[in-house]
Amino acid sequence: MGVFQLKDGSWGYRVLVKDQDGISRNRRATRDAFGNKFKTKRAATAAMNAVVQKFSEPPVQIEKKHSILTIADVYEEYCENGRSDRAFATKRKQDSLWRIHLSGDFGSKRIVDLTSAEVNDYLSNLYYGYGYAYKYVEGFLKMFYLIIGRAYSKEWLSIDRYAKLCVDKGTKIHMPKMKIDEDQDIKTFTMEQTDMLDAYFKGTNIETAYLLGRYCGLRAGETFGLTWNCVDFENDVIIIDKQMQIQDGVIRIVAPKTRNAMRQVVMCTKLKEHLFALYKQRELDQVEYREVREQKEIRLVTYTGEVISSLDLVNTLWNGKTQTETVLRFHAKMIRKDLHLDFKYHYLRHTFGTRMALANVPQFLLCSQMGHGNINVTGKYYLGENKDSIEVLRRCVDSL
Repeated sequence: MGVFQLKDGSWGYRVLVKDQDGISRNRRATRDAFGNKFKTKRAATAAMNAVVQKFSEPPVQIEKKHSILTIADVYEEYCENGRSDRAFATKRKQDSLWRIHLSGDFGSKRIVDLTSAEVNDYLSNLYYGYGYAYKYVEGFLKMFYLIIGRAYSKEWLSIDRYAKLCVDKGTKIHMPKMKIDEDQDIKTFTMEQTDMLDAYFKGTNIETAYLLGRYCGLRAGETFGLTWNCVDFENDVIIIDKQMQIQDGVIRIVAPKTRNAMRQVVMCTKLKEHLFALYKQRELDQVEYREVREQKEIRLVTYTGEVISSLDLVNTLWNGKTQTETVLRFHAKMIRKDLHLDFKYHYLRHTFGTRMALANVPQFLLCSQMGHGNINVTGKYYLGENKDSIEVLRRCVDSL
């Protein structure tokens, strides 16, 4: 009994406790109430101690006291009081899943009546029946863990019911078994496809955005939120300290996706030459098109309270028009029509990461360049198979 470490470096705990009926049971967990792995021994120990403390307390009939509360009540309370620190995109995703799916299927159900079996059946039907992607269905699982964890933290659920739903290995809610042919979400372009994209974007109004994704693996928000003061030509690096988001139709400059996303990205020579030429052209445009640029200028308040001009954004056009990632939709449509390629800007990031891995860039360096919060995410680029990686493998085999 106690804490233990798993092969992937995360932690878990196992403890023997007595439930309200006086029956001794093994409690084993490797994830917290929100479905996240215990990253440290301290986190696993704290969770174990919390379980021991709860079971050692005199049983209370908390469920009877709050038996009228529905799952909708729990979610509404969470929205009002429990997610002020969550990012806008996170709130929007949660509200979307709740409004479109969960509210109708589970909203009126009492939280004390929720069972693991019905949740597991629901997730299986989403995955196997409706054919939703595995990653998308994982969002539903996290929502259930979130709602159940919230109810438990408010003492609206007993420790025994919470353990059955979220802790006990044999009864807790879980993802359905992954299909053999499930798409693992790493999409890359071959060298031939990249050449086609190079030719397509050459001279377009989003050539710069394309090159930033191609040669730096930036996220779309990081690309369109990049300002000229963050392009360091002397040291050949780009500083990522913010990103652009469209929130309720309003352009906002917000914090990077994670703390690790705040980073310095190395510029290759080709990208540096392009950006330097663009910077020099910008100086000429500021004089020649001063009036029209000022007319289209937007003042943007960053997450730090700093006010910046849209004219300082790297991807602002010569006439002062502010570009956002919505412009990518048109080009994705044209690329699908003319080149017969499924283009998403994020696939440039996948391609960059995969090629760096194939070039034997150390994993910790690629993790830093990509701005990943977990090095295991970076590992996917080293483990994935695609046409380029198969060619590398074939050359190695032929050399034997």
